[in-house]
Amino acid sequence: MSIEPHGGKLINRCVDGGTRDKLVSEAASLPRVDLDDRQVSDLDMIAVGAMSPLTGFMGEADYQSVVKDLRLADGTVWPFPMGLRVSKEIADQVGARAALFSPEGNLLAVMDVTEKYQGDKKAEARHVYGTDEQKHPGVAALYEQGEVNLAGDIHMLGRRGADFPQLHADPADLRARFDQLGWKTVVGFQTRNPIHRAHEYLLKCALEIVDGVLIHPLVGATKSDDIPADIRVRCYEALLAHYFPKDRAVLAAYPAAMRYAGPREAMFHALTRKNYGCTHFIVGRDHAGVGDYYGTYDSQKIFEQFTPAELGITLFNFEHAFWCKKSGGMATAKTSDSAMEDRFFLSGTKVRDMLKAGQDIPVEFTRPEVAKILMENARAEVSA
Repeated sequence: MSIEPHGGKLINRCVDGGTRDKLVSEAASLPRVDLDDRQVSDLDMIAVGAMSPLTGFMGEADYQSVVKDLRLADGTVWPFPMGLRVSKEIADQVGARAALFSPEGNLLAVMDVTEKYQGDKKAEARHVYGTDEQKHPGVAALYEQGEVNLAGDIHMLGRRGADFPQLHADPADLRARFDQLGWKTVVGFQTRNPIHRAHEYLLKCALEIVDGVLIHPLVGATKSDDIPADIRVRCYEALLAHYFPKDRAVLAAYPAAMRYAGPREAMFHALTRKNYGCTHFIVGRDHAGVGDYYGTYDSQKIFEQFTPAELGITLFNFEHAFWCKKSGGMATAKTSDSAMEDRFFLSGTKVRDMLKAGQDIPVEFTRPEVAKILMENARAEVSA
Protein backbone atom coordinates (compact mmCIF):
# COMPACT_ATOMS: atom_id res chain seq x y z
CA MET A 1 0.00 0.00 0.00
CA SER A 2 1.43 3.34 -1.04
CA ILE A 3 -0.03 5.50 1.75
CA GLU A 4 1.28 5.43 5.30
CA PRO A 5 -1.15 5.31 8.22
CA HIS A 6 -1.58 8.55 10.12
CA GLY A 7 1.49 8.94 12.31
CA GLY A 8 3.46 6.44 10.24
CA LYS A 9 2.40 3.16 11.87
CA LEU A 10 -0.81 1.13 11.84
CA ILE A 11 -1.60 0.50 15.50
CA ASN A 12 -2.74 -2.93 16.69
CA ARG A 13 -3.79 -3.22 20.33
CA CYS A 14 -5.48 -6.62 20.04
CA VAL A 15 -3.85 -9.35 22.12
CA ASP A 16 -4.11 -13.13 21.92
CA GLY A 17 -2.47 -16.32 23.16
CA GLY A 18 -0.92 -16.41 26.61
CA THR A 19 -0.96 -12.65 27.01
CA ARG A 20 -4.69 -12.58 26.47
CA ASP A 21 -5.29 -15.47 28.88
CA LYS A 22 -3.30 -13.68 31.57
CA LEU A 23 -5.19 -10.41 31.13
CA VAL A 24 -8.59 -12.15 31.11
CA SER A 25 -7.68 -13.78 34.41
CA GLU A 26 -6.48 -10.48 35.86
CA ALA A 27 -9.62 -8.67 34.69
CA ALA A 28 -11.75 -10.68 37.11
CA SER A 29 -10.28 -8.72 40.03
CA LEU A 30 -10.05 -5.30 38.37
CA PRO A 31 -12.47 -2.37 38.79
CA ARG A 32 -15.18 -2.58 36.15
CA VAL A 33 -16.04 0.17 33.66
CA ASP A 34 -19.19 -0.32 31.59
CA LEU A 35 -19.02 1.41 28.23
CA ASP A 36 -21.84 2.86 26.17
CA ASP A 37 -22.23 2.16 22.45
CA ARG A 38 -20.16 5.17 21.39
CA GLN A 39 -17.32 4.26 23.72
CA VAL A 40 -17.33 0.67 22.45
CA SER A 41 -17.01 2.01 18.93
CA ASP A 42 -14.08 4.26 19.92
CA LEU A 43 -12.38 1.42 21.77
CA ASP A 44 -12.67 -0.93 18.82
CA MET A 45 -11.39 1.61 16.31
CA ILE A 46 -8.39 2.42 18.50
CA ALA A 47 -7.60 -1.28 18.93
CA VAL A 48 -7.51 -2.12 15.20
CA GLY A 49 -5.62 0.99 14.13
CA ALA A 50 -8.49 2.97 12.58
CA MET A 51 -7.53 5.80 14.95
CA SER A 52 -3.78 5.49 14.50
CA PRO A 53 -1.62 6.91 16.02
CA LEU A 54 -3.74 6.55 19.19
CA THR A 55 -2.84 3.54 21.34
CA GLY A 56 -5.46 4.23 23.97
CA PHE A 57 -7.57 6.99 25.45
CA MET A 58 -5.93 10.43 25.57
CA GLY A 59 -4.10 11.95 28.49
CA GLU A 60 -4.74 15.54 29.54
CA ALA A 61 -1.90 17.10 27.52
CA ASP A 62 -3.20 15.54 24.30
CA TYR A 63 -6.79 16.32 25.24
CA GLN A 64 -6.16 20.02 25.84
CA SER A 65 -4.01 20.36 22.72
CA VAL A 66 -6.62 18.68 20.51
CA VAL A 67 -9.52 20.70 21.91
CA LYS A 68 -7.77 24.02 21.37
CA ASP A 69 -5.37 23.43 18.46
CA LEU A 70 -6.52 20.27 16.58
CA ARG A 71 -3.19 18.61 17.28
CA LEU A 72 -1.85 16.03 19.69
CA ALA A 73 0.75 17.30 22.13
CA ASP A 74 3.51 16.13 19.76
CA GLY A 75 2.07 18.24 16.93
CA THR A 76 0.33 15.46 14.98
CA VAL A 77 -2.92 16.69 13.45
CA TRP A 78 -5.95 15.21 15.24
CA PRO A 79 -9.49 16.64 15.48
CA PHE A 80 -11.29 14.90 18.36
CA PRO A 81 -10.50 14.64 22.08
CA MET A 82 -10.67 10.94 22.92
CA GLY A 83 -10.67 10.54 26.68
CA LEU A 84 -12.78 7.81 28.28
CA ARG A 85 -15.39 9.69 30.30
CA VAL A 86 -16.78 7.99 33.41
CA SER A 87 -18.59 9.11 36.55
CA LYS A 88 -16.59 10.38 39.52
CA GLU A 89 -17.75 7.34 41.50
CA ILE A 90 -16.30 4.95 38.92
CA ALA A 91 -13.10 7.00 38.57
CA ASP A 92 -12.54 6.87 42.35
CA GLN A 93 -12.72 3.05 42.23
CA VAL A 94 -10.22 2.68 39.39
CA GLY A 95 -6.56 2.11 40.15
CA ALA A 96 -3.69 1.36 37.79
CA ARG A 97 -5.83 -0.86 35.60
CA ALA A 98 -9.49 -1.27 34.72
CA ALA A 99 -11.59 -3.88 32.93
CA LEU A 100 -13.77 -2.48 30.14
CA PHE A 101 -17.13 -4.13 29.42
CA SER A 102 -19.71 -3.81 26.64
CA PRO A 103 -23.33 -2.81 27.38
CA GLU A 104 -24.16 -6.53 26.99
CA GLY A 105 -21.82 -7.35 29.87
CA ASN A 106 -18.95 -8.87 27.86
CA LEU A 107 -15.31 -8.22 28.72
CA LEU A 108 -13.71 -6.24 25.89
CA ALA A 109 -10.39 -4.89 27.14
CA VAL A 110 -8.04 -4.12 29.96
CA MET A 111 -6.88 -0.52 30.23
CA ASP A 112 -3.67 0.78 31.77
CA VAL A 113 -4.96 3.85 33.61
CA THR A 114 -2.20 6.45 33.65
CA GLU A 115 -4.25 9.59 34.30
CA LYS A 116 -7.57 10.84 35.59
CA TYR A 117 -8.58 14.37 34.71
CA GLN A 118 -11.61 16.57 34.23
CA GLY A 119 -12.10 18.24 30.88
CA ASP A 120 -14.37 21.27 30.75
CA LYS A 121 -17.39 19.96 28.84
CA LYS A 122 -18.66 23.38 27.80
CA ALA A 123 -15.25 24.45 26.54
CA GLU A 124 -14.91 21.14 24.70
CA ALA A 125 -18.35 21.59 23.15
CA ARG A 126 -17.63 25.13 21.97
CA HIS A 127 -14.29 24.18 20.39
CA VAL A 128 -15.27 20.81 18.91
CA TYR A 129 -18.91 21.42 17.94
CA GLY A 130 -18.90 25.20 17.63
CA THR A 131 -21.72 25.46 20.18
CA ASP A 132 -22.52 24.49 23.76
CA GLU A 133 -26.26 24.15 23.06
CA GLN A 134 -27.67 20.88 24.31
CA LYS A 135 -30.01 20.61 21.31
CA HIS A 136 -26.98 19.80 19.17
CA PRO A 137 -26.91 15.95 19.17
CA GLY A 138 -23.13 15.74 19.59
CA VAL A 139 -23.16 18.18 22.49
CA ALA A 140 -26.06 16.32 24.09
CA ALA A 141 -24.10 13.05 23.90
CA LEU A 142 -21.07 14.76 25.47
CA TYR A 143 -23.12 16.20 28.35
CA GLU A 144 -24.58 12.76 29.08
CA GLN A 145 -21.13 11.27 29.70
CA GLY A 146 -19.25 11.24 33.00
CA GLU A 147 -17.24 14.10 34.48
CA VAL A 148 -13.85 12.37 34.65
CA ASN A 149 -11.65 11.28 31.76
CA LEU A 150 -9.61 8.11 32.15
CA ALA A 151 -6.44 7.92 30.05
CA GLY A 152 -4.10 5.11 29.07
CA ASP A 153 -3.28 2.37 26.61
CA ILE A 154 -5.78 -0.40 25.94
CA HIS A 155 -5.33 -4.14 25.47
CA MET A 156 -8.22 -5.54 23.40
CA LEU A 157 -9.29 -9.01 24.55
CA GLY A 158 -12.53 -9.53 22.67
CA ARG A 159 -14.66 -7.63 20.21
CA ARG A 160 -18.35 -6.96 19.99
CA GLY A 161 -19.96 -8.78 17.06
CA ALA A 162 -20.19 -6.70 13.89
CA ASP A 163 -23.66 -5.50 12.87
CA PHE A 164 -22.84 -6.25 9.23
CA PRO A 165 -20.36 -9.15 9.31
CA GLN A 166 -20.43 -9.48 5.51
CA LEU A 167 -19.17 -5.90 5.26
CA HIS A 168 -16.80 -5.92 8.22
CA ALA A 169 -13.21 -5.04 7.34
CA ASP A 170 -10.47 -3.65 9.59
CA PRO A 171 -7.83 -1.24 8.25
CA ALA A 172 -5.34 -4.06 7.67
CA ASP A 173 -8.02 -6.06 5.80
CA LEU A 174 -8.89 -3.22 3.42
CA ARG A 175 -5.26 -2.35 2.80
CA ALA A 176 -4.63 -5.97 1.80
CA ARG A 177 -7.70 -5.99 -0.42
CA PHE A 178 -6.67 -2.82 -2.24
CA ASP A 179 -3.25 -4.38 -2.85
CA GLN A 180 -4.89 -7.51 -4.26
CA LEU A 181 -6.96 -5.36 -6.59
CA GLY A 182 -3.83 -3.54 -7.72
CA TRP A 183 -5.17 -0.16 -6.61
CA LYS A 184 -2.49 2.46 -5.99
CA THR A 185 -4.98 5.27 -5.42
CA VAL A 186 -8.26 4.87 -3.51
CA VAL A 187 -10.90 7.49 -2.75
CA GLY A 188 -12.90 7.12 0.43
CA PHE A 189 -16.55 8.14 0.59
CA GLN A 190 -18.31 8.77 3.91
CA THR A 191 -22.08 8.66 4.14
CA ARG A 192 -24.77 8.29 6.78
CA ASN A 193 -27.64 8.79 4.32
CA PRO A 194 -29.12 6.57 1.60
CA ILE A 195 -26.99 6.95 -1.50
CA HIS A 196 -28.46 9.19 -4.18
CA ARG A 197 -27.60 10.71 -7.53
CA ALA A 198 -25.44 13.50 -6.10
CA HIS A 199 -23.35 10.89 -4.26
CA GLU A 200 -23.11 8.78 -7.40
CA TYR A 201 -22.00 11.84 -9.39
CA LEU A 202 -19.21 12.67 -6.92
CA LEU A 203 -18.00 9.07 -6.85
CA LYS A 204 -17.88 8.73 -10.61
CA CYS A 205 -16.08 12.05 -11.01
CA ALA A 206 -13.49 10.81 -8.53
CA LEU A 207 -13.22 7.45 -10.31
CA GLU A 208 -12.02 9.27 -13.42
CA ILE A 209 -8.89 10.14 -11.42
CA VAL A 210 -8.24 7.25 -8.99
CA ASP A 211 -8.06 3.46 -9.31
CA GLY A 212 -10.95 2.60 -7.02
CA VAL A 213 -13.52 3.83 -4.55
CA LEU A 214 -14.23 2.72 -1.00
CA ILE A 215 -17.90 3.32 -0.17
CA HIS A 216 -17.69 3.33 3.60
CA PRO A 217 -21.10 3.98 5.20
CA LEU A 218 -21.13 4.80 8.87
CA VAL A 219 -22.96 2.07 10.81
CA GLY A 220 -22.32 3.25 14.38
CA ALA A 221 -24.71 5.28 16.52
CA THR A 222 -26.66 8.01 14.69
CA LYS A 223 -29.68 10.22 15.40
CA SER A 224 -32.98 8.43 15.88
CA ASP A 225 -34.49 10.02 12.77
CA ASP A 226 -31.67 8.94 10.42
CA ILE A 227 -32.48 6.13 7.98
CA PRO A 228 -31.52 2.80 9.69
CA ALA A 229 -28.12 1.41 8.71
CA ASP A 230 -29.50 -1.87 7.35
CA ILE A 231 -31.74 -0.01 4.89
CA ARG A 232 -28.88 2.25 3.85
CA VAL A 233 -26.62 -0.75 3.26
CA ARG A 234 -29.22 -2.34 0.98
CA CYS A 235 -29.30 0.91 -1.01
CA TYR A 236 -25.51 0.91 -1.43
CA GLU A 237 -25.55 -2.72 -2.52
CA ALA A 238 -28.27 -2.03 -5.10
CA LEU A 239 -26.39 0.91 -6.59
CA LEU A 240 -23.13 -1.01 -6.86
CA ALA A 241 -24.84 -4.02 -8.40
CA HIS A 242 -26.34 -1.98 -11.24
CA TYR A 243 -24.32 1.18 -11.81
CA PHE A 244 -20.62 0.63 -10.99
CA PRO A 245 -17.88 -1.49 -12.57
CA LYS A 246 -17.40 -4.60 -10.43
CA ASP A 247 -13.63 -4.10 -10.09
CA ARG A 248 -13.66 -0.39 -9.27
CA ALA A 249 -15.66 -0.20 -6.03
CA VAL A 250 -15.52 -1.81 -2.58
CA LEU A 251 -18.31 -1.55 -0.01
CA ALA A 252 -17.39 -1.93 3.67
CA ALA A 253 -18.94 -0.87 6.98
CA TYR A 254 -17.39 2.03 8.90
CA PRO A 255 -17.97 1.36 12.62
CA ALA A 256 -17.64 4.90 13.95
CA ALA A 257 -20.38 6.63 15.91
CA MET A 258 -21.70 9.84 14.39
CA ARG A 259 -20.86 13.02 16.28
CA TYR A 260 -22.34 15.63 13.88
CA ALA A 261 -19.29 17.83 14.45
CA GLY A 262 -19.15 19.27 10.96
CA PRO A 263 -15.61 20.48 10.13
CA ARG A 264 -13.84 18.53 12.86
CA GLU A 265 -15.69 15.36 11.95
CA ALA A 266 -14.76 15.83 8.30
CA MET A 267 -11.11 15.78 9.43
CA PHE A 268 -11.74 12.69 11.53
CA HIS A 269 -13.42 10.93 8.61
CA ALA A 270 -10.52 11.78 6.32
CA LEU A 271 -7.71 10.76 8.69
CA THR A 272 -9.33 7.50 9.72
CA ARG A 273 -9.94 6.63 6.03
CA LYS A 274 -6.23 7.25 5.49
CA ASN A 275 -5.65 4.51 8.08
CA TYR A 276 -7.99 2.24 6.11
CA GLY A 277 -5.74 2.75 3.07
CA CYS A 278 -7.43 5.62 1.21
CA THR A 279 -5.16 8.04 -0.62
CA HIS A 280 -8.01 10.46 -1.38
CA PHE A 281 -11.19 11.52 0.41
CA ILE A 282 -14.36 13.25 -0.77
CA VAL A 283 -15.59 16.27 1.20
CA GLY A 284 -18.91 17.57 -0.05
CA ARG A 285 -21.52 20.07 1.03
CA ASP A 286 -22.05 20.39 4.82
CA HIS A 287 -20.06 17.25 5.56
CA ALA A 288 -21.11 15.74 8.93
CA GLY A 289 -23.30 18.73 9.62
CA VAL A 290 -26.59 18.98 11.45
CA GLY A 291 -29.20 21.74 11.34
CA ASP A 292 -27.64 25.11 10.53
CA TYR A 293 -24.70 24.94 12.93
CA TYR A 294 -22.06 24.98 10.17
CA GLY A 295 -21.56 26.85 6.94
CA THR A 296 -22.07 25.00 3.67
CA TYR A 297 -18.35 24.54 3.01
CA ASP A 298 -16.84 24.92 6.50
CA SER A 299 -15.87 21.25 6.41
CA GLN A 300 -13.66 21.94 3.40
CA LYS A 301 -12.16 25.16 4.74
CA ILE A 302 -10.91 23.59 7.99
CA PHE A 303 -8.28 21.60 6.11
CA GLU A 304 -6.69 24.80 4.75
CA GLN A 305 -4.86 25.46 8.03
CA PHE A 306 -2.74 22.31 7.59
CA THR A 307 -0.06 21.44 5.05
CA PRO A 308 -0.60 18.52 2.66
CA ALA A 309 2.27 16.69 4.39
CA GLU A 310 0.59 17.03 7.79
CA LEU A 311 -2.66 15.58 6.49
CA GLY A 312 -1.12 12.93 4.24
CA ILE A 313 -4.34 12.41 2.28
CA THR A 314 -5.58 14.26 -0.81
CA LEU A 315 -8.99 15.90 -0.63
CA PHE A 316 -11.60 16.08 -3.36
CA ASN A 317 -13.72 19.12 -2.51
CA PHE A 318 -17.04 19.15 -4.34
CA GLU A 319 -19.69 21.80 -4.82
CA HIS A 320 -23.35 21.08 -4.11
CA ALA A 321 -24.45 18.75 -6.91
CA PHE A 322 -27.96 18.88 -8.38
CA TRP A 323 -30.04 17.44 -11.18
CA CYS A 324 -29.91 19.95 -14.01
CA LYS A 325 -33.21 20.09 -15.90
CA LYS A 326 -31.57 22.09 -18.68
CA SER A 327 -28.87 19.51 -19.45
CA GLY A 328 -30.78 16.45 -18.26
CA GLY A 329 -28.09 15.21 -15.89
CA MET A 330 -26.11 15.86 -12.72
CA ALA A 331 -24.09 19.05 -12.45
CA THR A 332 -22.70 21.68 -10.07
CA ALA A 333 -22.42 25.45 -10.32
CA LYS A 334 -18.98 24.84 -11.83
CA THR A 335 -20.37 22.84 -14.76
CA SER A 336 -23.82 24.29 -15.41
CA ASP A 337 -25.08 27.78 -16.30
CA SER A 338 -28.69 26.84 -15.57
CA ALA A 339 -30.99 29.14 -13.64
CA MET A 340 -32.05 28.15 -10.12
CA GLU A 341 -35.48 27.07 -11.33
CA ASP A 342 -33.76 24.51 -13.57
CA ARG A 343 -31.85 22.96 -10.66
CA PHE A 344 -33.45 20.11 -8.75
CA PHE A 345 -32.22 19.92 -5.14
CA LEU A 346 -33.49 17.36 -2.64
CA SER A 347 -31.88 17.04 0.77
CA GLY A 348 -31.80 13.96 2.96
CA THR A 349 -34.20 15.72 5.34
CA LYS A 350 -36.71 16.35 2.54
CA VAL A 351 -36.47 12.72 1.44
CA ARG A 352 -37.19 11.51 4.97
CA ASP A 353 -40.22 13.81 5.08
CA MET A 354 -41.45 12.47 1.72
CA LEU A 355 -41.04 8.90 2.91
CA LYS A 356 -43.00 9.61 6.09
CA ALA A 357 -45.76 11.16 3.96
CA GLY A 358 -45.88 8.11 1.69
CA GLN A 359 -44.75 10.05 -1.36
CA ASP A 360 -42.76 8.49 -4.22
CA ILE A 361 -39.09 9.41 -4.49
CA PRO A 362 -38.43 11.12 -7.83
CA VAL A 363 -35.94 9.63 -10.30
CA GLU A 364 -34.03 12.93 -10.24
CA PHE A 365 -33.05 12.16 -6.65
CA THR A 366 -31.94 8.54 -6.80
CA ARG A 367 -31.95 5.42 -8.94
CA PRO A 368 -35.22 3.41 -9.12
CA GLU A 369 -33.65 0.41 -7.37
CA VAL A 370 -32.70 2.59 -4.41
CA ALA A 371 -36.04 4.42 -4.33
CA LYS A 372 -37.86 1.10 -4.22
CA ILE A 373 -35.94 -0.02 -1.12
CA LEU A 374 -36.60 3.28 0.66
CA MET A 375 -40.30 3.33 -0.15
CA GLU A 376 -40.83 -0.33 0.82
CA ASN A 377 -39.15 0.35 4.17
CA ALA A 378 -41.30 3.45 4.74
CA ARG A 379 -44.48 1.48 4.05
CA ALA A 380 -43.36 -1.29 6.38
CA GLU A 381 -42.75 1.24 9.17
CA VAL A 382 -46.20 2.75 8.70
CA SER A 383 -47.92 -0.67 8.84
CA ALA A 384 -45.86 -1.90 11.80
